[in-house]
Amino acid sequence: MFKDHVEYIIRNGKLGDAEVLLDIGRSVISEDEYFIAVSEEVEKTPLHEEKERILSILDNIKDTLIVAEVNGLVVGSIEFRSQTRKRLSHTGSVSMSISKNYRGMGIGKALLKALVDWAEENPLIEKISLGVFSTNQRAISLYKQMGFLEEGRLMKEYKLHNGEYIDDVLMCKFV
Repeated sequence: MFKDHVEYIIRNGKLGDAEVLLDIGRSVISEDEYFIAVSEEVEKTPLHEEKERILSILDNIKDTLIVAEVNGLVVGSIEFRSQTRKRLSHTGSVSMSISKNYRGMGIGKALLKALVDWAEENPLIEKISLGVFSTNQRAISLYKQMGFLEEGRLMKEYKLHNGEYIDDVLMCKFV
């Protein structure tokens, strides 16, 4: 795909992406803006734990990891993790991370579209769920554009270091 003079590809994630995905995650979390985790909670995550996490995704037919690559470098990812309880087995949750320098280029939309396409093809998946900070209007706008609906809100779910509270906007898409 090509947008804003940046060519990128969307592909399935693989075990060899572990180190760069860990770096992206740490970088995005260090921005301290839109993630539940804070830097000190993930800074010391060992590579072998990230590899185990990726293997668990790759080994589960109801989970997926999709990455975006620019010039051979992984710059973002989206993952879907299914629920294990029988009554929730038709659903799962999404998380997405994109390196700061590659935002606003359509990569997030392309990753989300690839995930929705994957879910629509997977007969075991019926609902994609996610939570997003109420302050992340850019992400909320993208999710709505891609057919996600707001299904609820957890008021003052997150408390920032400055004492400010942020709601968790719960969104979903049925596939």
